[in-house]
Amino acid sequence: MTDGFLVPGPTAAGPLTASISRLAELAGKLGVPHSEVFDLRQLSEASGVPADVVGDLLDGRPAGEPDLQARFVQRFDLLRRTRLKPNGRRYTQQEIADGAGMSRQQAGALINGDRRPTMEHCDAIQRFFKVHAGFLTAEDSDALDGALQRTEQTLLHDYAGDSDPLERLLQDHGVRGIAWRAAQLPTDKHRDKVTEWLDMLLESVKPTES
Repeated sequence: MTDGFLVPGPTAAGPLTASISRLAELAGKLGVPHSEVFDLRQLSEASGVPADVVGDLLDGRPAGEPDLQARFVQRFDLLRRTRLKPNGRRYTQQEIADGAGMSRQQAGALINGDRRPTMEHCDAIQRFFKVHAGFLTAEDSDALDGALQRTEQTLLHDYAGDSDPLERLLQDHGVRGIAWRAAQLPTDKHRDKVTEWLDMLLESVKPTES
């Protein structure tokens, strides 16, 4: 464990591990404490994954709830505890039912795990609580990966600031390193492809005009 950050273990693999590594590297460049970007409670609220499972997954240990309905009940409960009304109180079953376009009995059965949710139920509840699609159903590792990627995008946006995207790209990744790698490619066609990729990347990080 380093600065509050659980280093992925030897069993870790796949997109989640890649996101953890990228975010850790980016946080280091920005001087943001790992304990801040890998805060278990915040990641739990953002992903819907229980905090203890978040910790296990960050540490590279296999974890998570494999049963879809059990995950749904966990995530629904987390939404009710963390997405509160402006007055700080929880939404009632009736308010959730009205907002999601279902009966109070249906809402209660879903909350208690007595009824298996449909995709329509999930979509309606996610819209009511204003969370992203898949919040209630994604596998725990995928849900956490999505939360980490959103954190990464926020940091990248803050990192870019008002500076020129090309200047930032060249400073951070090294124009010499890019040029050297491109020079190793066998044909102009391959080098042109690198240029296309860089153009696409620059377009994706251009600040939005207000």
